[in-house]
Amino acid sequence: MALVTGSADTYDGVIKTVNAEEAGMKGMQRYWRVFHRALEGEDLQSGKLKPNITSGSEYHRVFNMQENSNVHSCGKGFTDSSTLLKHQQVHTDERPFKCLDCGKCYKSSQNLMRHQLVHTDERPFRCSHCETGFRQSSELTAHQRIHTGEKPFICFKCGKRFTRSSGLRQHHRVHTGERTFTCSKCGKGFSDSSTLLKHQQVHTDERPFKCADCEKCYKGSVDLMRHQLVHTDERPFRCSHCGTGFRQLCQLTAHQWVHTGEKPFICLQCEKGFIQSATLQRHQRIHTGERPFTCFVCGKRFTRSSTLMSHQRVHK
Repeated sequence: MALVTGSADTYDGVIKTVNAEEAGMKGMQRYWRVFHRALEGEDLQSGKLKPNITSGSEYHRVFNMQENSNVHSCGKGFTDSSTLLKHQQVHTDERPFKCLDCGKCYKSSQNLMRHQLVHTDERPFRCSHCETGFRQSSELTAHQRIHTGEKPFICFKCGKRFTRSSGLRQHHRVHTGERTFTCSKCGKGFSDSSTLLKHQQVHTDERPFKCADCEKCYKGSVDLMRHQLVHTDERPFRCSHCGTGFRQLCQLTAHQWVHTGEKPFICLQCEKGFIQSATLQRHQRIHTGERPFTCFVCGKRFTRSSTLMSHQRVHK
């Protein structure tokens, strides 16, 4: 498999324009084939060499103009006029579709209908493997890849594959070191919004999610669901190499790298590889000198939360 070479800006421009779940895999394959031709200097409209097409965003604009007649002023193209009209709402703040239950407004009737399922808790799309229900067919499609093992989204830097396009976009930040989501309390940066939201709970004592079995409380619903497996001792994720069971898919994925020897998280400073992203983040503090964990008694700073916890016993 050929990997895209070039600057981080080139790769970043491409990733931000790709959504394989909407475009379909056939369209995606054509997209990447023509992109490689563009990077090699071929003029997409005349067939002649054109060495100045060097960025993903510039290529995306040319590709859209070649493939579609409905092009917005922003350069994005569409196959039909109705999709173009729908896209134009992105450039306005107008939200004419209002939910009668909670008053929340949306830009399209489709988004409103999707939202209204929250109030009914209706999950019409069922997985044929495990009977789990979903509100949207796209969520079901993404979920089914857990059972099939399909990973159609490929990182063109390192070849790693993902079940979701969002996972690929998040992974791409490992290569660029980008941390666009910043905590307003402590200034710490994160590569995705969900990790930032989880981190922000550190600054509060609120634990709204309570276990019905032992009454232990948690800051997030995912943490509660993870805890509840302790009571059942359920380990639904099995390693195909050794049969070891795990409570979480991420634990299984990290474990399997022990068998394959794969270390997908690479330090850009010294090129050392790690099995887990958290281990990479801790390692990077060696290079940056960052000490994000602070003792609120004496002000001493530490690179790890576990070291801080050990230190705090001195003050007891």
